[in-house]
Amino acid sequence: QVQLVESGGGLVQAGGSLRLSCASSGRTFSNYAMGWFRQAPGKEREFVASITGIGESLKYADSVKGRFTISRDGAKVTLYLQMNSLKPEDTAIYYCAARPSNFRVYYTGVKDYNYWGQGTQVTVSS
Repeated sequence: QVQLVESGGGLVQAGGSLRLSCASSGRTFSNYAMGWFRQAPGKEREFVASITGIGESLKYADSVKGRFTISRDGAKVTLYLQMNSLKPEDTAIYYCAARPSNFRVYYTGVKDYNYWGQGTQVTVSS
């Protein structure tokens, strides 16, 4: 069983930055594809960024491209989302997700992932 725990959310002014972290105690993320999603009030959960199980290839939603960066540490125990130039429309609960994968395949759908964290709130004020 993979348990994911996000941290790093908070309140920030427009133009500011935050870094979200996602950790799973007791295991690494080797051979796991991982992603970040977000859900704003009254909206469906949407894809933000993903990293492939092997090869560390990255993919971003158009709305965050050039502002957000997904990465994981060398030991593959922590997933990050660096968020710069934040906008009020980035306000949402952010979730990390994981699924076993030995392929360089991007997964961008909610149903593609087996494991989810509890989410961390990001609020961007104008």
